[in-house]
Amino acid sequence: MKIALIGATGFVGTALLAELVNRGHQVTAIARNPEKITATDKVAVQKLDITNEAALANVLKGHDAVVSAFNAGWTNPNLYNDFLAGSKTIQQAVKEAGVKRYIVIGGAGSLEIAPGVQLVDTPEFPADFKQGALSARDYLNLLKEEKELDWTFFSPAIEMHHGTAGVRKGTYRTGKDNPVFNDENRSIMSVEDVAVVIADELEQPKHIKERFTAAY
Repeated sequence: MKIALIGATGFVGTALLAELVNRGHQVTAIARNPEKITATDKVAVQKLDITNEAALANVLKGHDAVVSAFNAGWTNPNLYNDFLAGSKTIQQAVKEAGVKRYIVIGGAGSLEIAPGVQLVDTPEFPADFKQGALSARDYLNLLKEEKELDWTFFSPAIEMHHGTAGVRKGTYRTGKDNPVFNDENRSIMSVEDVAVVIADELEQPKHIKERFTAAY
């Protein structure tokens, strides 16, 4: 497949780029700082500001799918607004480019840990991640209204954003709107296996027009 990956130099984007290339896919890696990526016969590197909708749409044309690992920056004081605006721009550009398949990697904050209670609304939710989580939740609600695209929104395990990395098991369990917990009541997954989940969903779509999550 020919896949456009937005946010290819981020924590998730880096792992996903490696996974897609290892599976033999052709990837256009889109990033603000593309010097971190090495171009190869499988990887075309594209420096782009995703707020430029026309330029982004032009780059996305001709791809089989677009995966957005866009992050407006955890330390960005305007994170909430920038993530929401950037995500809307990406969504519009995907449509303008004529690409149907669109996967968004969002946060775990909007997962329900009890009926009507989302993780981001609990007192224990880390303050550093709160604005990003609220923005991703609000974007998911907007995405649910999208009729044209074959979209999927992925919420990682709760303990992925705390730097869980280094292990690729290749096995996982999936859920929809509730976290997937293990025997120790932890929702945990390495970023390498998040990449496996996304690559599997690209190759064998099972979650069209819905959100899903995964963990060990």
